[in-house]
Amino acid sequence: MVSIRHVLSTLAVALTLALVPLTAAAPAWADTGPDTGPASGHSDRGWVGTWEAAASGTVPGLPGNSIRNVMHTSVGGHAARIRVSNRLGTAPLELGAATVALQEAGAPKSPNAIAGTARPATFHGRTSVTVPVGEDVISDPVPLRVAADTNLLITLFTPNDSGPATYHRSALQTSFLAPDGDHTADEDGAAFTATTSSWYYVTGVDVFSPRTPGSVVTLGDSITDGSGSTASANRRWPDRLAARLRELPPGRQLGVLNAGISGNRVLLDGTGPSALSRLDADVFSRGNVRALIVMEGINDIKGNPNQTDPVAFEDAYRRIAEQAHARGIRVIGGTITPYGGNGGYTEARESVRQAVNDFIRNSGTFDAVVDFDAVVRDPADPHRILPAYDTGDHLHFNDAGLQAMADAVDLAQLRVGGPRPAPVAAKG
Repeated sequence: MVSIRHVLSTLAVALTLALVPLTAAAPAWADTGPDTGPASGHSDRGWVGTWEAAASGTVPGLPGNSIRNVMHTSVGGHAARIRVSNRLGTAPLELGAATVALQEAGAPKSPNAIAGTARPATFHGRTSVTVPVGEDVISDPVPLRVAADTNLLITLFTPNDSGPATYHRSALQTSFLAPDGDHTADEDGAAFTATTSSWYYVTGVDVFSPRTPGSVVTLGDSITDGSGSTASANRRWPDRLAARLRELPPGRQLGVLNAGISGNRVLLDGTGPSALSRLDADVFSRGNVRALIVMEGINDIKGNPNQTDPVAFEDAYRRIAEQAHARGIRVIGGTITPYGGNGGYTEARESVRQAVNDFIRNSGTFDAVVDFDAVVRDPADPHRILPAYDTGDHLHFNDAGLQAMADAVDLAQLRVGGPRPAPVAAKG
């Protein structure tokens, strides 16, 4: 039975949107598919994740600055809401104001918004909010029609020094800073005189689209984060997967949420919390997650201290799959790609990679497997990346290699448009 709170929330959003006229500047979009029921985690019915950036660490805060983050949507909806994180901070985060707008068309490196699209984001009806240490907050619905495959400007004003800022370091996207006060409502970007290549505080965007089936999370490291791809062009492999999903018939499209962190590990904290320790924050709490693609482990194998026991990886993958299955989420295992020629390569470490990949392919732990290794390796030297895909460091992929990875995902494995998988009891 749907709770009264869910019903009232849905009706409130619908009523709000009915009172908001479309502007000529706002792009249109098509709704997709049947309503599939309550979202996973804390999300309300009708909300689906369209964008994500996992918290990777902290940097000094920017008191007195307006931070204009640029994010790219995977699916569209009738309204938006944003997730603001102080997950890794050490003091309460004070936000003086926040807005959501559409970036001017055809200008991925512009701080300008489309005229008439800037909307205030509120939190329990207030334009300011204090985010406790270690927590996230989600905004009230922002009545802005959002298209798929478009850039949003999410601007935050931090009036005071709230200590270390939770951020995503490697955004591969130009964002903007206005160092002299609250410019959150500015649609003209003239005040945003500095740039940044990181995303500050914002770690998620949902859209209200009751007929969209759900979302898929891609959990990984720098390869998923997009290292080696063209900046400000959305050519990470999860972006290219989102483009493929948008070509499906209505009702079979999914949002794609990128939970990659450059330098991240499965087993140990380091650059960001480990994959095991961030599942709740970066996967299970996200909007209507239907599937999870796990492609991570190379930093454990080649990093310092390196992990040499394949059984530790096997246990970790089983724990990830069991926790996801307990929430009704389908899990696809991705094999670890080659790195021969990289400075971290040794024959002993390569034997670990081969053993882990054999487990991923053959253990039955996952609902399906995407064999990234087989797709990108050089047939003449399978320990190495195909030269046409290699950025030159023999570890990361150029745009062509990342496209090949996205093309390797069998969309039928995601079971889009079908019934939500039934939860199963976790073992142990």
